[in-house]
This record gives sequence, C-alpha cells and structure tokens, in this order.
Amino acid sequence: MYPAKEQQVLVSKTMAWCNNVYVAVANAAGFDGVFTYFGHSAIIGCDGRTLGECSTEVNGIQYAQLSISGIRDGRANDQSQNQLFKLLHRGYTGVYANGDGSKGVAECPFEFYNTWVTNPLEAQRMSENITRKTIGVACKYCLTLMDDG
Repeated sequence: MYPAKEQQVLVSKTMAWCNNVYVAVANAAGFDGVFTYFGHSAIIGCDGRTLGECSTEVNGIQYAQLSISGIRDGRANDQSQNQLFKLLHRGYTGVYANGDGSKGVAECPFEFYNTWVTNPLEAQRMSENITRKTIGVACKYCLTLMDDG
C-alpha cells in the first residue's frame, strides 16, 4: 500500500537482477475501505528490466514470455552481470590475476549471516537489539479483538 510504490518497483528489479531470476509482483489496486493500494503489479526479467507492468487500474493484467534457456545461458556465460556466480566467488578476478587460484573467496564475510545460519535465535536477538522486540507497535486507532468464548 502507499507510500511504498517506488520501493516495490526498485526492490523487485533488484531482486531479479541480483538473483538472476524472474520476479512476479502481485499487488492490489484501489481502496478497500481502510487502505489505498497502488497496484503496479509487474513481471521483471532476470536482468532487472521490466517485461510488463500494470498501472493503478483495478483488475489489470500483464503477461510476458519467459525464457528458461535465457536464464540458463546468462548463468553459464554472463561475466559482470552474473550475480549468483560472483556471490560465492568474491574477488575471483583479482585472485586469478595474482596467481592465487581461479575460484575467488567462497566463505561469507558477514558475521551476522553466519550467525543467522548457525544460531537463528541469536540472530533474532541481535536484530531485536537494533529494531524492536514485539511483532506489533502501539496504535491509538487499532482495535483489539477478544475471544469471549
């Protein structure tokens, strides 16, 4: 819903490009009596380009032709745009040029992500230290539903 339209468009394109995958974004459009939804459902190509995008119309439809062989070819042959390869072969061009091998660095250099994989509860606690500890936030306009049975 508003005001996150620009973020939705940017994040979907970035996710597609960084992961070398197609991304389909399905978003509501219109007003539901409480919230206003901005639409802009989209199909994004594995290179981050928009293949089809709705506007703000209700019941909008978009379609695109997707190519499995195109993704496979890009993953096998792309160089600087091959994010999946580069993720687990960090610095491979420099490592190769220095004669230190041809694979680059595979280990994750980010302590938080290692903690997330090996100790997810600790990672949760770490995130709560810089965000919040509860799933909701106080709202003077929110209704509390109670089970009276």
